[in-house]
Amino acid sequence: MLILMCTGGVFINTAYAQQDSQYTQYMYNTGTINPAYVGSRGMFELTSLYRSQWIGVEGEPKTLNFTTNMPLKEKSGLGIAFIQDQIGPSRESTITGDFSYTIPVADNLSLSFGIKGGLNILNIDYSILNIKPDGVFQYNIEDRVTPIIGSGVYLYNNTWYAGLSIPNMLKTTHYDNSSLSNATEKPHIYVIGGYVFTLNNSILFNPAILGKFVIGAPASIDVSASFLFNDHLTLGLAYRFNAAVSGLFGFQISEKIMMGISYDYTITDFNTSPSSLEFFLRFDIAKYAKRCKCVNPRFF
Repeated sequence: MLILMCTGGVFINTAYAQQDSQYTQYMYNTGTINPAYVGSRGMFELTSLYRSQWIGVEGEPKTLNFTTNMPLKEKSGLGIAFIQDQIGPSRESTITGDFSYTIPVADNLSLSFGIKGGLNILNIDYSILNIKPDGVFQYNIEDRVTPIIGSGVYLYNNTWYAGLSIPNMLKTTHYDNSSLSNATEKPHIYVIGGYVFTLNNSILFNPAILGKFVIGAPASIDVSASFLFNDHLTLGLAYRFNAAVSGLFGFQISEKIMMGISYDYTITDFNTSPSSLEFFLRFDIAKYAKRCKCVNPRFF
């Protein structure tokens, strides 16, 4: 099973798959996929997220994510992210910096442009696979450093948002002339959108969509519907087409602290371990009144 997970991903020359980190609760960590988002909440915030996918499967994918972002003056934003992905014999560490610049395009409507830059460090230890060390598995990949350059746009007001981004525009092939080890990563295109409906004084409703596209792999489409009750409790459902259904739970512990949990149930043929769990914790350190267009808490 572990070998199949690896060879079906980034390690075989002719096979491509969705390779970027996967998040069910992306709406609380949007800067990771779109640099134009940073600073848009008008908050100096810190967010940590942990995801364990296909729990119980040997070599299951795990993601640890730390991000921070804040507005700079009235029109710009700054963010920093550290991501560590582990799946089977591979470990990837990514550190990026984001910068955004926002312009008003209408009353209470803003358009933000963002850029992302950073480094990715890849390690693959084929000895973990417990197979004969020849061919493509003969030489490990150790501390392979590659650059990251990304960009995005984000249009939003206090009730809806839409975004388009490519977190890394570079096609990267990890290859060593002295070996046959090869790992290829291709640019991913993200499309996001959502709208917040006020049902009454105590309930808000937020349908949202995320599309992820990469050449050579099926599109990944997430749709979700969440309700915010009394500015504290968030409950929702999400569906990843032909892949998983998810339950979402969030709670505003205090004015500055929010936590959330999501549970994914796999509906593909790969049902050895149908569950995935994701946890996040967000700290709103300070509010910038001139940039904060919405009350807190908010969906995006």
